[in-house]
Amino acid sequence: MPRLWEDTVEAHRAAVREATIAATASLVAQHGVSGVTMSQVASETGIGRATLYKYFPDVGSILLAWHEGQVASHVEQLAAARDGARGGAGERLRAVLTAYAHMSRPHDGSELVAMLHRGDHVTEAETRLRALIADLVRDAAAEGTARGDVAPEELAAYCLHALTAAASLASRAAITRLVDVTIAGLARR
Repeated sequence: MPRLWEDTVEAHRAAVREATIAATASLVAQHGVSGVTMSQVASETGIGRATLYKYFPDVGSILLAWHEGQVASHVEQLAAARDGARGGAGERLRAVLTAYAHMSRPHDGSELVAMLHRGDHVTEAETRLRALIADLVRDAAAEGTARGDVAPEELAAYCLHALTAAASLASRAAITRLVDVTIAGLARR
Protein backbone atom coordinates (compact mmCIF):
# COMPACT_ATOMS: atom_id res chain seq x y z
CA MET A 1 0.00 0.00 0.00
CA PRO A 2 1.51 3.36 -1.02
CA ARG A 3 2.03 6.13 1.49
CA LEU A 4 -0.50 8.69 0.34
CA TRP A 5 -0.58 11.30 3.07
CA GLU A 6 1.24 14.50 2.16
CA ASP A 7 1.96 17.84 3.86
CA THR A 8 -0.95 19.71 2.32
CA VAL A 9 -4.48 18.77 1.36
CA GLU A 10 -3.75 19.65 -2.28
CA ALA A 11 -0.63 17.48 -2.35
CA HIS A 12 -2.56 14.65 -0.70
CA ARG A 13 -5.34 14.87 -3.27
CA ALA A 14 -2.83 14.91 -6.11
CA ALA A 15 -1.04 11.88 -4.64
CA VAL A 16 -4.31 9.94 -4.29
CA ARG A 17 -5.30 10.86 -7.85
CA GLU A 18 -1.92 9.80 -9.30
CA ALA A 19 -1.85 6.58 -7.25
CA THR A 20 -5.36 5.77 -8.46
CA ILE A 21 -4.42 6.36 -12.08
CA ALA A 22 -1.25 4.26 -11.77
CA ALA A 23 -3.10 1.43 -10.02
CA THR A 24 -5.82 1.41 -12.67
CA ALA A 25 -3.27 1.34 -15.51
CA SER A 26 -1.55 -1.60 -13.83
CA LEU A 27 -4.84 -3.46 -13.34
CA VAL A 28 -5.88 -2.86 -16.95
CA ALA A 29 -2.53 -4.22 -18.13
CA GLN A 30 -3.14 -7.37 -16.06
CA HIS A 31 -6.88 -7.93 -16.57
CA GLY A 32 -7.97 -5.86 -19.59
CA VAL A 33 -10.35 -2.92 -19.56
CA SER A 34 -13.47 -4.95 -18.87
CA GLY A 35 -11.78 -6.91 -16.09
CA VAL A 36 -11.23 -3.96 -13.75
CA THR A 37 -13.65 -2.83 -11.07
CA MET A 38 -13.69 0.17 -8.80
CA SER A 39 -13.30 -2.21 -5.84
CA GLN A 40 -10.07 -3.55 -7.31
CA VAL A 41 -8.81 -0.03 -7.94
CA ALA A 42 -9.61 1.04 -4.36
CA SER A 43 -7.88 -2.04 -2.96
CA GLU A 44 -4.82 -1.63 -5.19
CA THR A 45 -4.58 2.07 -4.37
CA GLY A 46 -5.02 1.49 -0.65
CA ILE A 47 -8.05 3.71 -0.18
CA GLY A 48 -11.70 3.04 0.57
CA ARG A 49 -14.25 2.79 -2.22
CA ALA A 50 -16.15 5.80 -0.87
CA THR A 51 -12.97 7.86 -1.08
CA LEU A 52 -12.28 6.60 -4.58
CA TYR A 53 -15.74 7.71 -5.72
CA LYS A 54 -14.96 11.23 -4.48
CA TYR A 55 -12.20 11.35 -7.09
CA PHE A 56 -13.64 9.34 -10.00
CA PRO A 57 -17.16 8.13 -10.79
CA ASP A 58 -16.05 5.02 -12.68
CA VAL A 59 -13.12 3.15 -14.22
CA GLY A 60 -13.69 4.90 -17.56
CA SER A 61 -13.09 8.32 -16.02
CA ILE A 62 -9.86 7.07 -14.44
CA LEU A 63 -8.70 5.78 -17.81
CA LEU A 64 -9.59 9.09 -19.43
CA ALA A 65 -7.47 10.92 -16.82
CA TRP A 66 -4.62 8.48 -17.56
CA HIS A 67 -4.92 9.18 -21.28
CA GLU A 68 -4.98 12.94 -20.74
CA GLY A 69 -1.68 12.59 -18.88
CA GLN A 70 -0.22 10.48 -21.70
CA VAL A 71 -1.23 13.02 -24.35
CA ALA A 72 0.19 15.92 -22.34
CA SER A 73 3.42 13.97 -21.84
CA HIS A 74 3.75 13.36 -25.58
CA VAL A 75 3.33 17.06 -26.36
CA GLU A 76 6.00 17.85 -23.75
CA GLN A 77 8.32 15.23 -25.28
CA LEU A 78 7.91 16.84 -28.71
CA ALA A 79 8.72 20.27 -27.28
CA ALA A 80 11.77 18.74 -25.59
CA ALA A 81 12.86 17.19 -28.90
CA ARG A 82 12.59 20.63 -30.50
CA ASP A 83 14.50 22.32 -27.70
CA GLY A 84 17.20 19.64 -27.57
CA ALA A 85 17.98 19.57 -31.28
CA ARG A 86 21.32 20.93 -32.38
CA GLY A 87 21.47 23.14 -35.43
CA GLY A 88 18.94 25.36 -37.11
CA ALA A 89 15.21 25.26 -37.66
CA GLY A 90 15.49 22.43 -40.18
CA GLU A 91 17.16 20.19 -37.60
CA ARG A 92 14.62 21.13 -34.94
CA LEU A 93 11.83 20.24 -37.38
CA ARG A 94 13.49 16.90 -38.19
CA ALA A 95 13.86 16.11 -34.47
CA VAL A 96 10.17 16.79 -33.80
CA LEU A 97 8.97 14.83 -36.83
CA THR A 98 11.19 11.89 -35.90
CA ALA A 99 9.93 11.89 -32.31
CA TYR A 100 6.34 12.13 -33.52
CA ALA A 101 6.80 9.25 -35.97
CA HIS A 102 8.15 7.04 -33.18
CA MET A 103 5.23 7.98 -30.94
CA SER A 104 2.84 6.99 -33.75
CA ARG A 105 3.94 3.37 -33.67
CA PRO A 106 1.58 0.93 -31.97
CA HIS A 107 2.25 0.19 -28.30
CA ASP A 108 0.81 -2.25 -25.80
CA GLY A 109 -2.67 -1.02 -25.02
CA SER A 110 -3.13 0.51 -28.48
CA GLU A 111 -6.76 -0.63 -28.49
CA LEU A 112 -7.35 1.22 -25.22
CA VAL A 113 -5.59 4.32 -26.50
CA ALA A 114 -7.68 4.24 -29.70
CA MET A 115 -10.82 4.05 -27.59
CA LEU A 116 -9.73 7.02 -25.45
CA HIS A 117 -8.19 9.09 -28.26
CA ARG A 118 -11.22 11.36 -28.59
CA GLY A 119 -12.41 14.38 -26.78
CA ASP A 120 -11.37 17.89 -25.97
CA HIS A 121 -7.98 16.96 -24.52
CA VAL A 122 -6.98 15.29 -27.80
CA THR A 123 -8.33 18.15 -29.91
CA GLU A 124 -6.36 20.64 -27.80
CA ALA A 125 -3.18 18.56 -28.07
CA GLU A 126 -3.58 18.20 -31.84
CA THR A 127 -3.99 21.98 -32.14
CA ARG A 128 -0.81 22.52 -30.12
CA LEU A 129 1.02 19.93 -32.23
CA ARG A 130 -0.04 21.52 -35.53
CA ALA A 131 1.02 24.94 -34.22
CA LEU A 132 4.39 23.57 -33.04
CA ILE A 133 5.12 22.04 -36.44
CA ALA A 134 3.81 25.07 -38.36
CA ASP A 135 6.11 27.32 -36.33
CA LEU A 136 9.06 25.06 -37.11
CA VAL A 137 8.17 25.01 -40.81
CA ARG A 138 7.89 28.83 -40.77
CA ASP A 139 11.33 29.07 -39.14
CA ALA A 140 12.82 26.56 -41.60
CA ALA A 141 11.38 28.55 -44.52
CA ALA A 142 12.90 31.73 -43.09
CA GLU A 143 16.33 30.08 -42.94
CA GLY A 144 15.90 28.68 -46.45
CA THR A 145 15.69 24.97 -45.61
CA ALA A 146 11.95 24.62 -46.27
CA ARG A 147 9.66 25.94 -48.94
CA GLY A 148 7.95 29.24 -48.38
CA ASP A 149 5.39 29.08 -51.18
CA VAL A 150 2.86 27.06 -49.15
CA ALA A 151 1.31 28.12 -45.85
CA PRO A 152 3.15 26.60 -42.86
CA GLU A 153 -0.17 25.32 -41.47
CA GLU A 154 -0.77 23.36 -44.69
CA LEU A 155 2.74 21.92 -44.58
CA ALA A 156 2.24 20.97 -40.92
CA ALA A 157 -0.93 19.09 -41.90
CA TYR A 158 1.03 17.38 -44.70
CA CYS A 159 3.73 16.28 -42.24
CA LEU A 160 1.27 14.89 -39.70
CA HIS A 161 -0.70 12.99 -42.32
CA ALA A 162 2.44 11.62 -43.97
CA LEU A 163 3.78 10.41 -40.64
CA THR A 164 0.65 8.41 -39.83
CA ALA A 165 2.30 5.77 -42.03
CA ALA A 166 4.78 5.21 -39.18
CA ALA A 167 2.09 3.18 -37.38
CA SER A 168 2.58 0.38 -39.91
CA LEU A 169 6.38 0.40 -40.01
CA ALA A 170 8.36 -2.24 -38.18
CA SER A 171 11.82 -0.73 -37.85
CA ARG A 172 13.62 2.43 -36.81
CA ALA A 173 15.30 2.51 -40.21
CA ALA A 174 11.92 2.53 -41.95
CA ILE A 175 10.78 5.41 -39.75
CA THR A 176 13.97 7.32 -40.56
CA ARG A 177 13.28 6.82 -44.29
CA LEU A 178 9.69 8.02 -43.84
CA VAL A 179 10.87 11.16 -42.04
CA ASP A 180 13.42 11.74 -44.82
CA VAL A 181 10.70 11.50 -47.48
CA THR A 182 8.45 13.81 -45.47
CA ILE A 183 11.26 16.36 -45.05
CA ALA A 184 12.02 16.10 -48.80
CA GLY A 185 8.43 17.15 -49.46
CA LEU A 186 9.13 20.35 -47.52
CA ALA A 187 12.30 21.17 -49.43
CA ARG A 188 12.61 24.59 -50.96
CA ARG A 189 11.85 24.56 -54.68
